[in-house]
Amino acid sequence: MTTDSTKAGSDEAAAGSGKHRNDIYADDTAARTEGQPAIPAATVVVLRPGVDDPLEVLMLKRVATGTFAGMWVFPGGRIDPEDFPADGDVHVAARNAAVRETQEEAGIEVAAEQFVWFAHWTPPASTPKRFTTWFFAAPAQADRVRVDGAEIEHHAWVSPTTALAQHAEGAIDLAPPTWVTLWHLARYSEISAALTGLAAAGPRIYETRIARRADGVRVALWSGDAGYDAADADAIGPRHRLVMMPGGFVFEDSTLG
Repeated sequence: MTTDSTKAGSDEAAAGSGKHRNDIYADDTAARTEGQPAIPAATVVVLRPGVDDPLEVLMLKRVATGTFAGMWVFPGGRIDPEDFPADGDVHVAARNAAVRETQEEAGIEVAAEQFVWFAHWTPPASTPKRFTTWFFAAPAQADRVRVDGAEIEHHAWVSPTTALAQHAEGAIDLAPPTWVTLWHLARYSEISAALTGLAAAGPRIYETRIARRADGVRVALWSGDAGYDAADADAIGPRHRLVMMPGGFVFEDSTLG
């Protein structure tokens, strides 16, 4: 995966503000503010067996402008009106959008009937432009990728552990939903186990709230965390959160063995 030589300045600015450069969420002072309705969107995590690793995921690097500028993401985008079936089923529309966007952005086909819906992410209402996003996983039908050059400038097939390590080194940028997804995928040793495990767990719902610990570190909280209802990052009890320290992300989930 390619690195960005311009990150040094942004890293220093983020560290100075006490906020990780990939913390995409609005300030916690506005965390309960009602914003515009979230835009429905869908993404698909495309998996293949690799040469050096039995599980690789397709990552796309977005261009330096627009939504998620310069970040490495999974194929996906907003759900368009034409993605909806006649009965208006948004879950079907999400699958259709994920298939369409993967073709448009990466030039490859994915089969909706093989999708595993494993997560749904919604950022806080205060986020200026936010997407409520269905996350699917599917095996690759082919691995010869052709990026569109308009929204996407590079691609890579990479193991989840490698992507997380590169993020920890500051070599690549990952939004929190992407990072957490890779964290979960890194628990599996091969594709069939990943798809079976994700299907068995069922969709995980991430209705994000942002809070700040007493030491100033910002934390993304989700249902099941002791501090979720009160948006209290210092609450004692079960954990389901992403600690977004300026130097790196740490995921905590008490329900996992």
